[in-house]
Amino acid sequence: MSGSDASYIDRFLEMMAAETGASTNTLSAYRSDLEQAASMSPDPISGAGRDSLKKLAQGWSNLQNSTVARKSSALRRFFGFLVEEGFRDDDPSDALPRPATRRPLPKILSHEEVEKLFAAIDHRLSAKRPKTSDFRLSALIELLYGSGLRASELVSLPRQSVVRDRPFLMIKGKGGKERLVPISDRARKAVQDWLDHVATDRPFLFPSRTGHISRIRLYQIIKELAAQVGLNPARLSPHVLRHAFATHLLEGGADLRTLQTLLGHSDISTTQIYTHVDSARLVKLVNERHPLSRANLSR
Repeated sequence: MSGSDASYIDRFLEMMAAETGASTNTLSAYRSDLEQAASMSPDPISGAGRDSLKKLAQGWSNLQNSTVARKSSALRRFFGFLVEEGFRDDDPSDALPRPATRRPLPKILSHEEVEKLFAAIDHRLSAKRPKTSDFRLSALIELLYGSGLRASELVSLPRQSVVRDRPFLMIKGKGGKERLVPISDRARKAVQDWLDHVATDRPFLFPSRTGHISRIRLYQIIKELAAQVGLNPARLSPHVLRHAFATHLLEGGADLRTLQTLLGHSDISTTQIYTHVDSARLVKLVNERHPLSRANLSR
């Protein structure tokens, strides 16, 4: 395995730990799959093209569908990371096989658990002299749960991305694609309260000494909040709050196409992991609103 592959894999796993809260076992599995792929590739896997990936996948012909799906998923996420971070311009991973498997449902939070998070933040801000970090925490959680941002999108938000009288954010997401994301009145207020503590010459909304806060630091902040409210820190991450945003929107009546736009998914199939929520809502709608259902009830 080349030195460049080793470096990129390390950076990718660091991102997975920070952004999705991946467990040690998950990170170990990703590392194993990526290092194995790198060892089987005649050239650095980080620079592989579609033809190289097709040849690599041919060596998986005797493996079970679930194993092939896991290896393909690891490589797809790896190449998506390389594109998002600007390490390469194209993503060749569409050449990888997609065997039929059942995708696991994302971790989600209940409405009550989300309320606990915000109650803890409100309690901090009600102190006689709230800490500066409490205003930052409020803005971070409002934007994660209220707008469904990815961790990488959130930490790198420009200072001027939130305008007082504009009810949306312009987000630059994966692959440099831009999208409009709604922002609630309370989220705008939380951001404005936080901006009172940010020097006007700082270019980022959530600055650090060298630029903006890292995904790892965001991950740590959220784990600390989970522990404070009595939630298992392993259950809470920036990605889990993004999933809660999506799930609770669907429960409230949003449709998958709208959700696809809000989340910045280029493919509706990515959004379809939430169909368990949408299906339950549709069944309830038919049972409650269909004329035959009402006729049966009246009998």
